[in-house]
Amino acid sequence: MEVTWTTFNETEESIVEYGLWGGRLFELTAKGKATLFVDGGSEERKMYIHRVTLTDLRPASAYVYHCGSEAGWSDVFSFTALNESTSWSPRFAIYGDMGNENPQSLARLQKETQVGTYDVILHVGDFAYDMHEDNGRIGDEFMRQIQSIAAYVPYMTCPGNHEAEYNFSNYRNRFSMPGQTESLWYSWNVGSAHIISLSTEIYFFLDYGVDLIFKQYEWLKKDLEEANRPENRAERPWIITMGHRPMYCSNNDKDDCTLFESYVCTPQNTSLIRERGVNYMDGWIIPSVFNGSIEQPYVNPKAPVHIITGSAGCRENHDPFVPNPRDWSAFRSTDYGYTRMQVHNTTHLYLEQVSDDQYGKVIDSIWVVKEKHGFSAWF
Repeated sequence: MEVTWTTFNETEESIVEYGLWGGRLFELTAKGKATLFVDGGSEERKMYIHRVTLTDLRPASAYVYHCGSEAGWSDVFSFTALNESTSWSPRFAIYGDMGNENPQSLARLQKETQVGTYDVILHVGDFAYDMHEDNGRIGDEFMRQIQSIAAYVPYMTCPGNHEAEYNFSNYRNRFSMPGQTESLWYSWNVGSAHIISLSTEIYFFLDYGVDLIFKQYEWLKKDLEEANRPENRAERPWIITMGHRPMYCSNNDKDDCTLFESYVCTPQNTSLIRERGVNYMDGWIIPSVFNGSIEQPYVNPKAPVHIITGSAGCRENHDPFVPNPRDWSAFRSTDYGYTRMQVHNTTHLYLEQVSDDQYGKVIDSIWVVKEKHGFSAWF
């Protein structure tokens, strides 16, 4: 587990003191390091990003911790180390677009996290609206807001378009994801799922480097090859990707995903995802309808399934839909909210959409059943 926090003064040490829940408080100590981050705004504000990795944790065990140094300590928090088994059923909250202003779903997510509803959070791009504003102070405030979630469960992210300022520097510095590309893309395993986080923004902000497109593609190809090795696919048959911009959508503001030649939906990306048997998570099966059957569309579907999980709440309000969606559009809603997902086992995955506008009501749900995984499952 990696613990990340920010100070605005340089400290000599970065320390996490922790211990098993119910045991001796803070009997274990881990040390890390701090890196200087200079915001790209006119004030060139300096902040120190501290990162400490906790190793040799007991799987599925609860820990209590605080972080800081002898110069000062945080509040006391807790977390449960992830179960290392491939047979347990991890529970996720998934959402994008949560801002510092109008974060409508935040209170519900805070409470559900703290009562143990989720094992992992997936925040699929667009944070704070925007982290760089007011010389990074909006980012400071957003981090304080999500501390009530991210201090308790792994808070996994991918970049969105609202992170692009100063070459995505606020995103790349304030979050700590796995891999060697400063959180832009990476993969990790949980339960029977292999989860891939991608940057969809590399297609739109080419001033930051055209080569990133090729680097991510080559990385993705190798990652999928490894995930599809027979022994790995047998252990973790679900391959789930997340990215901020969808390949397909049905809103009417002429976003890229409404275009026939979408940047994200390149032939290379779609063929690679399909060839490698990705169970890519609204729609039936896109771009044509390749259901398992009309009666049971998500039972043994014949192509990847796409889920667009909407806005948890931000200052930009709602995007309207086109009046007549394509056949592949199975369900749409303009309510603020988020998705819950549980990987029940190697064949059954459950998703439901929560409406915060309707006080937490579940407004849509599906079971995805895959009795066979991999490329051959499409035939």
